[in-house]
Amino acid sequence: MTERFTGSFTQQEPIPDDAIDAAVAVMRTGRLHRYNVADGEAGEVALLEQEFAAAMGAKYALATASGGAAMATALRACGVGPGDQVLTNAFTLAPVPGAIASLGAVPVYVEVTEGLVIDLDHLSALAETVAYKTLLLSHMRGHIADMDALMAICDGAGITVIEDCAHTMGGAWDGVMSGQHGAVACYSTQTYKHLNSGEGGFLTTNDPDIMARAVILSGSYMLYDRHLAAPGPEVFEKVKYVTPNVSSRMDHLRAAILRPQLRKLAQQCARWNERYDRVEAGLRGTPGLTLIDRPKKETYVGSSIQFLLLDWSEKAVSEVLRRCASRGVELKWFGGAEPVGFTSRYDSWRYAPVEKLHKTDRVLKSIVDMRLPLTFSLEDCDLLARIIRSEVGAVWQAGQTA
Repeated sequence: MTERFTGSFTQQEPIPDDAIDAAVAVMRTGRLHRYNVADGEAGEVALLEQEFAAAMGAKYALATASGGAAMATALRACGVGPGDQVLTNAFTLAPVPGAIASLGAVPVYVEVTEGLVIDLDHLSALAETVAYKTLLLSHMRGHIADMDALMAICDGAGITVIEDCAHTMGGAWDGVMSGQHGAVACYSTQTYKHLNSGEGGFLTTNDPDIMARAVILSGSYMLYDRHLAAPGPEVFEKVKYVTPNVSSRMDHLRAAILRPQLRKLAQQCARWNERYDRVEAGLRGTPGLTLIDRPKKETYVGSSIQFLLLDWSEKAVSEVLRRCASRGVELKWFGGAEPVGFTSRYDSWRYAPVEKLHKTDRVLKSIVDMRLPLTFSLEDCDLLARIIRSEVGAVWQAGQTA
């Protein structure tokens, strides 16, 4: 009998009971707005920011309404404005160039390697030709570039690095937490990320001036003294009258849901990696299938897995996806001509000019992506690997890949 997977790729684990209890307690007070607190009370959002900064190894943290809001706030706080050109990965998701475009700035795409990280040779070449001021670096799908080499390039060219850590919360490069290399880090707590509040995000930094601007931008109404993970009032004096309010705050309800989850982040990351390692082991050695080589310095969080079908025809990749889907395995492909769900690519975002990136096009046409929710058992992961291996092998053996 042909094996079939019957699990759901969009079903996350339930919100923990202690998080539900905390959320109900907030609702009973009626005080959901982050600055609506009782006398002597810090509030869930301020406490969450303090705890998140400590967990990520940062001085300051700001909780926002979404990961996209965190990125737009970070860009504004770093001085990006209309017409500015901002470097970013060609392999990313739509909210990244969207955050740049929301300011009237212009995304400039950098090539991607077969390791699914930003191409440092292309980045260096771009930095030598134009005086770019900012790189919004996407650690797309949890893959971390050589951050020592990247920062050397950017520091040498005077480029401010903002890290999109939506997929690397809990990850690290050479022992340094993801987000602690650049000037600012941005995170997401959307349902499919490492903490789940439906929507939400964070911005962290060690720079007091950037954080002061970010807090005002987020909509503090001059109530910045109620933040526990922010600089002192003297820093705000310099920016409070010249920084606009764009209202992108997190509320107490989402913060209450997130605080218990944050305390279990390391445990959850370890569980994701168990599943990632199990699928990777099952796929290793599959003819025609290329796994991503994870550098020894990278501490990854395997909440999804990617593999490459390098130089396969579009018809052959589509056939693999079709065959796997018929057996219950939902794979996403970044090589399609039209966006499907979240799998848009750099030439899908027609609000920004694009230069053809031939190296990236070859890689994008080969990327197959699969979520690994924690609702999957390790035995589920073994089954997923067997099905993918079987169907990739069947198309490969039929000689349909060219």
